[in-house]
Amino acid sequence: SKFLNDKWMIKNGFLNDVQEHKPWWWNIKVQKLNLSAPLILLPEVSCQKAIEILQEKGYDQAPVVAESGLILGMVTLSNTLTSVLAGNAQFSDAVTKVIYDQFSKIGLEDSLGKLSCILENDHFAIVVHEQMQFNGNGSSFMKQMVFGVVTAMDLLTFVSRNDKK
Repeated sequence: SKFLNDKWMIKNGFLNDVQEHKPWWWNIKVQKLNLSAPLILLPEVSCQKAIEILQEKGYDQAPVVAESGLILGMVTLSNTLTSVLAGNAQFSDAVTKVIYDQFSKIGLEDSLGKLSCILENDHFAIVVHEQMQFNGNGSSFMKQMVFGVVTAMDLLTFVSRNDKK
């Protein structure tokens, strides 16, 4: 089962990496990728407007985040267009109708090795940073801020630019 799968255990934070022959980049932190700030869509954005924004800004995907900061999922150009053309969604529908709500999160302090394990199964990971926030009554809570979206291409570009052969 999945508990016998080291990659699943690493990806989900239950096991530190045990790979013996790690590539040079394996233990480098995700923050070294120097990701650009993400484009974020609010849940009320329509499919039509999401397509326009993504195309205009040159993005394939964007996180959908509620005003409270809750990460709801990812919207992608291809999934949005496919859903609309198949009749499963209308251009006027909110992007929440076409989002991927199954996604992996990774922190800035996590290793590129952990990211590599995630990207073996997922097309992207949402890079988050936890921040402590305080209410007016002084009680605190942790809030996740979306710091970026990382793909296999981002990892490959970093490795190929910095290859230490």
